[in-house]
Amino acid sequence: MPNPFSRKRKIVRHAQESGAKKSKRVKLRPGSDWTKRNFITSVWIPSIFTKRSGPRNARPLFPNVQPGQISITWIGHASFLIQTHEVNVLIDPIWSMWLSVIKRLKEPGFNIHHLPSIDFVLVTHAHFDHLDRRTLRAIAADQPIVVPVGVGRLVHRLGFNIVHELDEWQTIELGPLRVSLTPAHHWGARFLADTHRGFGGFVLGLDGRSVFHCGDTAYFEGFKEIGERHNIEIALLPIGAYDPPLAREVHMNPEEAVQAFTELKAKTLVPMHYGTFRLGYEPLEEPLERLRESARVHGIEDKVLIMTEGKPVVL
Repeated sequence: MPNPFSRKRKIVRHAQESGAKKSKRVKLRPGSDWTKRNFITSVWIPSIFTKRSGPRNARPLFPNVQPGQISITWIGHASFLIQTHEVNVLIDPIWSMWLSVIKRLKEPGFNIHHLPSIDFVLVTHAHFDHLDRRTLRAIAADQPIVVPVGVGRLVHRLGFNIVHELDEWQTIELGPLRVSLTPAHHWGARFLADTHRGFGGFVLGLDGRSVFHCGDTAYFEGFKEIGERHNIEIALLPIGAYDPPLAREVHMNPEEAVQAFTELKAKTLVPMHYGTFRLGYEPLEEPLERLRESARVHGIEDKVLIMTEGKPVVL
């Protein structure tokens, strides 16, 4: 029997995609003065000759997580391992040392072979620094993977036979894990011709706790609605790549991350998406310095948790 809601769903999705495409044409337009600087000579070439920092093949000490606790391990960039006493969840995992021609400047927090058994994998969008084929192929063990609409085909062939694609605000229950896809002000193309791939952030509900992984995004007014729809406790927010080569407004700066955190009404801010790959003109150390200063100005220093790659924190 035909689903009476299928046509309505198609109409809603078409409207969402049409609106997203209109916004993409605006937000992805290069800044007027982007040609005044040369990313290749000022950032890319120096990065190639920069020695990677951080210990190689570090061995993590994963905690014995008790009921009601959440353990968070930052792997680097936007990659996190989230653990409860029941499940291990990987978000946007990347262990690759290169993004095509972009060099990784900080070692991963630990070797991929030290990962515990992974129950679920989440990927926020198809960009190379979030959907890393080599890493996903290495960790695929027929566990479920959750991605935005239009990204499923990219991961299905990597060894994930259980693929869940979510629309904005859609929620799925995976045993003890509850996952909701939230909006973002970004774009999801793997290649220039991709206009159909979704993107966003994830709100995770685990053992009575909540974690929000923002994915990639510029600041936008949607953070307030996300906070109204979800009771967010821990917010993983990007603070880097805010001075990109084409001067497009597609990433938050540290001050905007603090504003987003305030509007989310979250309890703990964990910065991410900095210090691993130099994707913008800003120096690697600048995002964290600006975040600390903005947190001081807004009186939220005690709510900011600055993590070290590979070292779990139990909350």
